[in-house]
Amino acid sequence: MCHPRLRLHWMLFASITLLVATTPILAQDLADVEIETLRVADGVYMLVGQGGNIGVSVGEDGVFVIDDQFAPLTEKILAAIAAISSEPVRFVFNTHWHGDHTGGNENMGEAGALIVAHDNVRERMSVEQVLERIGRAASTTPASPEGALPVVTFSEDVSFHINGTELHAFHVSNAHTDGDAIVHFVGPNVVHMGDTFFRDRFPFIDTATGGSIDGLIAAAGDALAVMDADTRIIPGHGVLSGREDLRAYRDALKTMRDAVAALMQRGMSLEQIQQARPIRAQAAAWGQDRAAEDSFVATIHYGLGGT
Repeated sequence: MCHPRLRLHWMLFASITLLVATTPILAQDLADVEIETLRVADGVYMLVGQGGNIGVSVGEDGVFVIDDQFAPLTEKILAAIAAISSEPVRFVFNTHWHGDHTGGNENMGEAGALIVAHDNVRERMSVEQVLERIGRAASTTPASPEGALPVVTFSEDVSFHINGTELHAFHVSNAHTDGDAIVHFVGPNVVHMGDTFFRDRFPFIDTATGGSIDGLIAAAGDALAVMDADTRIIPGHGVLSGREDLRAYRDALKTMRDAVAALMQRGMSLEQIQQARPIRAQAAAWGQDRAAEDSFVATIHYGLGGT
């Protein structure tokens, strides 16, 4: 039987492999990917391919793109954008540093886009990153080339006035990572959550680069504060959503966090908590298997100070 800590390590290892956008194997896998375009609101679209969901604002001022998946997909992504707008891509905004959201940066920059992100995104991308809890060389992500780095960075929030509306991006601390930003399309009433929202599944919390369960819960609350009943949500992964979907997700995270915390307060070890299965109901509701369930328990446990 695999030790619970090893199961967590393997889950994180599987997650980080998604960040490597330059290997021949991945390039081959991406050859068959098709980009699906979904209209979200007037002038706002969601592109679905392989990696984090892309948000797009189009209009007479040009194209504003949120996240850009993997480098081998850039040509397909630009073709999908060209089908909805003849204007050039002026901005690419990264919601965080992971390669399935920033892998196309260098290509987009060479095509003329200005890349924008939180300060910590540039910092993370500028140097080699290692998921320390894995303890494997294969978990290392090399520093990004200079052309892939954000050119404009911010610390708390930044607004773009483009295509007749305001796009307000705001930092949420220590959620999925330490550099997450949520983007609110104010007029169209759309919110792009990046990986602070994984729809109908256990989220990946990158604890090695500042992520935490409490920060993820707080980020959902911050996003809900700018929404109303009609807001459309582009999650980092998963289908187009609404306010009540995010509220249910936030509440599920709180319930799972509190369930694990209660067992920790009783002095139970990680393995004992996993055997007690405090988040079994949510795993069933989201169709997650036992390995994923145990891994997320371990993530919560670690985030609450467990060892």
